[in-house]
Amino acid sequence: QVQLVESGGGSVQAGGSLGLSCAASGYTYSTYCMGWFRQAPGKEREGVATIGRYRNTMYADSVKGRFTISRDNAKNTLYLQMNSLKPEDTAMYYCAAYRGPYCTPESDRGYNYWGQGTQVTVSS
Repeated sequence: QVQLVESGGGSVQAGGSLGLSCAASGYTYSTYCMGWFRQAPGKEREGVATIGRYRNTMYADSVKGRFTISRDNAKNTLYLQMNSLKPEDTAMYYCAAYRGPYCTPESDRGYNYWGQGTQVTVSS
């Protein structure tokens, strides 16, 4: 069955960096759109970054210039490099897969598969 397993979360001070990974299995990873989402306590889940089959990327305005999404199709792994972290980046981070080559869903509800999440905490 499909599995998405995130890793790499943790605690860091503001201005620091963290790298997240998402190992995928059970489907043809290279053909799917992949995305990172996050949910802070008391807030709705929001999109952070997406990357399509052809490596076209999109970022939320709040993370542009600080976060980088990438994928390694040989390793079935999705990455999120987060630099210049801010306290407002504190959230549970999830990776998700959409059954299509382009990241067309306008919200998280369009994604087909989800990981369990990894916590990122940024202290000031």
